[in-house]
Amino acid sequence: MRHRDMGRKLGRSSAQRNALRRTLITQLIEKERIETTEAKAKFVRANAEKLITLAKRGLTARENEPEATATARAVHARRLIAARLNDPEAVKKLFDTIAPRYDKRAGGYTRILKLGRRLGDAAEMVLLEMVEE
Repeated sequence: MRHRDMGRKLGRSSAQRNALRRTLITQLIEKERIETTEAKAKFVRANAEKLITLAKRGLTARENEPEATATARAVHARRLIAARLNDPEAVKKLFDTIAPRYDKRAGGYTRILKLGRRLGDAAEMVLLEMVEE
């Protein structure tokens, strides 16, 4: 029985799942739109949104906060995101273009659009993309 078993396994070992997650999130950040299966898109979506929120938190300075603390928070956020992604260019794009784009938005940075079934195995295909402001 799968009662209270959380998360998606996608028929892979944990190392393969982590590699798949990193690769798909990196591609989503670089291209801002990827075509994949519905299960993989739902698997990646929450993680991608958490990374965008973390990048936004690293960019914003709080009121009455010393500059050193704001800089330390920004560096910490960059290091956390760099640990979760494969590509330093993706980290740079996330902080320079994507996070500032969503600074006024409180979540819901991605959307899933259904495309139909794949010809070979009839897997449900979707388009996972960043929402435009």
